[in-house]
Amino acid sequence: MFINWYGQAFFKITTKNQQETTIAIDPFDPATTGLKAPKTQADILLISHNHKDHSYKETITGSPFIIDSAGEYEIREIIIKGIPAFHDNNNGKERGEVVLYTILAEEIKIAFLSDLGQKELTDEQLEALGRVDILLIPVGGVYTINAREAADIVNQIEPLIVIPMHYKIPNLKFELDDVDKFLKEMGEEQIEPVTKLKITPKDLPSPDDETKIIVLTPS
Repeated sequence: MFINWYGQAFFKITTKNQQETTIAIDPFDPATTGLKAPKTQADILLISHNHKDHSYKETITGSPFIIDSAGEYEIREIIIKGIPAFHDNNNGKERGEVVLYTILAEEIKIAFLSDLGQKELTDEQLEALGRVDILLIPVGGVYTINAREAADIVNQIEPLIVIPMHYKIPNLKFELDDVDKFLKEMGEEQIEPVTKLKITPKDLPSPDDETKIIVLTPS
């Protein structure tokens, strides 16, 4: 499995069970974000909510199966679950709702937390997420949870690996916190970024180990 990050919450996951499948998540509008949006072929497209920095379908090529709501899906031997959540800490009254997603492929379970604004997850949400191997979590504050809140939610979920997203990077028009605040909250001073993550089940840390943080640079 390969995981690429393009900035904000835009990911590409390439996985191979019986056939190679590409999953795109929350592609952004370049005019809204100031970031370059690469043309990305996808077999499956996940949209967590209808904001321009998360739902720019025009940059996705091919004829993907589109998922944009809560529910359970199985496509090309990949199991995807959409879980309702809030974009703010006031039951959605400020910024509405979002959909969290879990993706199970190659015996690896990924959880994508979208533009989560809740300071903590409910028992029902935690149960729906279940065991998580790799957590993609916003950490930049302002429009989502901040570094401290993200660290608290990591403790709730207890994933094996955390990949932060939705934070300040060069050319981004939004004023978000940078990733260093989250790293400090997690007790990490500095982590050398990588351009993409290549991982198999045998590469996952042991559940007895501390959660591993991986910082991706935008592809």
